[in-house]
Amino acid sequence: MCERYRDIEKSIITTYRKNIWRKFTKAISRYQMIKEGDKIAVCISGGKDSMLMAKCMQEIRRHGIIEFEAEYIVMDPGYNEENRRMIEHNAEILNIPVHIFDTEIFNSVVNVDDHPCYLCARMRRGYLYKEAQRLGCNKIALGHHFDDVIETILMGMLYSAQVQTMMPKLYSTNHPGMELIRPMYMVKEKDIVAWAAHNDLHFIECACRFTENYTKHGAENSKRQEMKQLITQFRNTSRYIDMNIFNSVQNINLTTIIGYHDNERSYNFLDDYDERKPCTDSET
Repeated sequence: MCERYRDIEKSIITTYRKNIWRKFTKAISRYQMIKEGDKIAVCISGGKDSMLMAKCMQEIRRHGIIEFEAEYIVMDPGYNEENRRMIEHNAEILNIPVHIFDTEIFNSVVNVDDHPCYLCARMRRGYLYKEAQRLGCNKIALGHHFDDVIETILMGMLYSAQVQTMMPKLYSTNHPGMELIRPMYMVKEKDIVAWAAHNDLHFIECACRFTENYTKHGAENSKRQEMKQLITQFRNTSRYIDMNIFNSVQNINLTTIIGYHDNERSYNFLDDYDERKPCTDSET
C-alpha cells in the first residue's frame, strides 16, 4: 500500500494529463488562484473530487510550478464511523497527510426544519475558514469541478430566474483576509470518475448522516440531479453544449441584456435607451 500512491500520482500527469492535469493547472493560471507565498488549506470532504484535488495540489507543489504551502484538512461534522474510517483509509492510500478536526454540526442542524442543508453548508464553510486561519492559511481550496459550475448556471436560470455562476475564486465577507479558490474548476466529473476507476479507488458518496437514504433512493428528485440529467441529454445532442454553457457567463454582451445588477445598483435597458438610438436609418 505504501508504494501504491506513486502509481496513482503518476496517472494524473500521464494517463490523465490532458483531461485532469492540464485543466487543473490551466484553471489556476487563468484565474490567478495561487500566488507565491500563499498558505492554502486544501479542504477534503472525503469524496472523489476533493481527494483528487489534494493529489493535484501535492503534484503542483512537487513540480515547483508555484512556491506555496499547503495544509490538508478534513472537518468531521459528525460522520458515521464507516465514513470516517474510509476517509482515513483513502488518505493513507493516497499519501495525503490529513489534519482532521471535529465539530458537532450534524447535531446542531438535526432539529432544524427550515433549510437545514443550507444552514449546514454555511456552518461547514465557517468552520473550515476558522481552522484554516488557526493554521496560518490565507486561502481555502474546495473541490468543485466543471460540472458543478454548469449545473449552478442552469439552476440559476431555470429555478431562480437569474444569470449567475459559481465563481473560481472569491474573498470571504465574514473572514477578512481569507480567500476561497476552486482549482478543479475546469475538470469534468466524468474524468474524475475515470481516474478513480483506473486506480481502483472508492470514496464516500454522501457524507451527511441525515441524507444517506435520500442520496441512495431519491436523489433523482433533487434539483442538482435534474441538472445532471439535463446536461447528460445536452451532451448526447452535441459535445459542445456543456462548454458553451460554461463560456456563456464569460461572454455576456451587455447591449443585449434587458437588465442587470451588482447587488448595489440596478440597470434597465430603458434607462438610456433613447440616448443609445442609432444615428442613421440604415438598420431595418
